[in-house]
This record gives sequence, C-alpha cells and structure tokens, in this order.
Amino acid sequence: MSIFFHEQLYRSAAVMSLIKNFPVTVCGAGALGANIVESLARSGFCQLRVVDRDRIEERNLSTQPYYRSDIGAFKAKILANNLYRALSVSVDVHSKELTPANVDRLLANSAVAIDTFDNSVGRQAVKDYCASASIPCVHVGLAADYSEIIWNQHYRVPSAANDDVCDYPLARNLVMLTVSVACEVIVTFAATQEQQNLTCTIKDFAVKPLIL
Repeated sequence: MSIFFHEQLYRSAAVMSLIKNFPVTVCGAGALGANIVESLARSGFCQLRVVDRDRIEERNLSTQPYYRSDIGAFKAKILANNLYRALSVSVDVHSKELTPANVDRLLANSAVAIDTFDNSVGRQAVKDYCASASIPCVHVGLAADYSEIIWNQHYRVPSAANDDVCDYPLARNLVMLTVSVACEVIVTFAATQEQQNLTCTIKDFAVKPLIL
C-alpha cells in the first residue's frame, strides 16, 4: 500500500502524479517553512528543496518539528534527515544564507518558490529574483493572530524594523492553520495553476481571500 494511500483517494491519481514531480523550493526552515516542507512531503511532493542558514534552538521546539536532541544542528539538515527516515523522500538541503549573489543557484529549476523567511533582506532577494526569472513565488508570513499567503506580484516586503527580533508572541495553532492553508494553495497551484491570495485569523478561525 502506498504511503500516500489516503491522499490519493482524496486528490486522485492524476493530481498525485502532478505533485510528485513538481519542484518546490522552500526558503526558511522555521515555524512556517519546516512545517510546510513536512506537510508537502507527507502529501506526496517528492521534489523538495529547503534553504535555511539557522541552527535549532530550544525556543524553536514548540512550533517547529525538531527534538531536544537536535539543538545546535542545522535546521534544514535535520528536517531532511527526518523526512527521509519517515518517507524515503530526499530533500535537497542548503544550510546557507540566501543572498542576491546566490539566489539564482538556490532557486534554480523551481516550479514554485515559497518564502517563509523572517527577515526583509531574504524576502526581498526572493521576491526580486522570482520576478526577474518568472518563477511563481508565494510569500507566507504571520504576526500576532494574523497570517497571510500572498503571491509575488501582490506582495510588499515588510519593513526591516522587526528583523531578528526573537521575543515576538507566536501561537502554534496559528502556525499550523497557516501551514495547512499555504500547502493547500500550493497543491491547487500545482494542479490548476490558480494563484490564491488568502489571510488567516486564529481568534475567529477565519480564512478569507485577500482583498487586493
């Protein structure tokens, strides 16, 4: 029986074939990025790349799929190891900082890029390169009790004022709601090329189209 037996019953064999061979690059392996990579892999995506320079810290454990024994290791490497053990899916790992100088190599051959970076410099580099190279790109971000999933042509990179601030409030349930919605947006895009821009709010469990 296939690992993706239940998913195929829901999606259809045709959709599963599409997503299996759909190259996705996820920029960031933190609360959003790591959970998106795991969810996509467990949904049947088998051509995944993840770019993240960070190492695992204790404060990551409540919102990210890592273990206490992983503290100090590179996030992207541990994520790839865990998914290979679970699913025999090989994730292409780049434990380095994405910059304007290397973004072309790190995003090469992507059918879609997913930006989950927590800094404006990385987000800007992804946005600019994807626009110039005509790579579909979706940006996923959150703040307080709100999150958004926005495609590149409608996205504005936020101010750098709060970059690298580590003591922001963050609810796991908002993370997981956002991850679920973002992954469904990617499945829809892979299957139909439709690009959905959405917002999520946790207090009222609302998922709504973004008014542009």
